Parts: sequence; C-alpha cells; structure tokens
Amino acid sequence: QVQLIESGGGLVQAGGSLRLSCAASGRTFSSVSMGWFRQAPGKEREFVAGISSFGRSTSYADSVKGRFTISRDNAKNTMYLQMNSLKPEDTAVYYCAADTQRRLSSKLVQRDCDYWGQGTQVTVSS
Repeated sequence: QVQLIESGGGLVQAGGSLRLSCAASGRTFSSVSMGWFRQAPGKEREFVAGISSFGRSTSYADSVKGRFTISRDNAKNTMYLQMNSLKPEDTAVYYCAADTQRRLSSKLVQRDCDYWGQGTQVTVSS
C-alpha cells in the first residue's frame, strides 16, 4: 500500500519555526516531483512549495517565499518543509503530495497530484 505520512505539525508562537516531514512508503518517489499544499479553515487548499525529482528545482507560493524551504532526501524517501518566521496566517492543515507524471518541474498542480498524505495541523498563535 502506497502511503505518504506527514509529521512535525503543532502549535507555535508567531515568529517561531517548525519542520514538517513527509515519509513515503510502498513505492519510491525519488523520480517524481513532490510538494506541499495547505488548507486553512473556510478556504480552498493552496499550493505552498514544490520540488522536482532530484531537488534541482524548487517553487514557492509568494506568501511563503523567503520563509519556507522545501527539501528532500531520496535515500530516505522523505520530503521536508522547514518553516521559519511563522505567521498566524500560516495556520492550516498541511498536506504533502506527489505527481507521478512530473519529474523536472517543481510547480505542482493540485488536480494532477495522484498521491496525498492525510495532513498535519500547523497552528500559529499571535
């Protein structure tokens, strides 16, 4: 069974940091693009960051650029999202996703992602 499992979410004060992990099992994702999306209460799910298959290309939403860093360790079949300078508006459920048809591009499109994690809650208090 193929699974993406997120971890690392929690409650943090504004200005703090968290590191999310997405561990894959059931198949290797080293040859496909992966990324992070988030959904805040009452809002649609949105793209946060993406990374190409071997990490040579990364993309970020304007709202997180300069504060978040996406990375991956293909030997561990794991992807990460380092989140610094967190703001209350970053509060959301964060999902990792994989697009098995995409390798070189880091600009993931939600409807094209065919594997999703269950989500991890990030809450930033003011």
